[in-house]
Amino acid sequence: MPDSQLQLLEEKIDTLIELCADLNRENASLKANANSWSKERQNLIDKNELAKTKVEAIISRLKAMEQDS
Repeated sequence: MPDSQLQLLEEKIDTLIELCADLNRENASLKANANSWSKERQNLIDKNELAKTKVEAIISRLKAMEQDS
């Protein structure tokens, strides 16, 4: 294999190595973002359930007050 072809092959391999490293960093970032969004989603679901429980309790008390009248 002539030196020029070997040099070209080395450059292509170096480019692939850099691309692979870039993709690994991007993948790690995307996984971190997905984890963050998942935690935020769960927090919102929990807050929604708490609000729903409070509203249901208020409605029950209002109905009880209405029946007492």
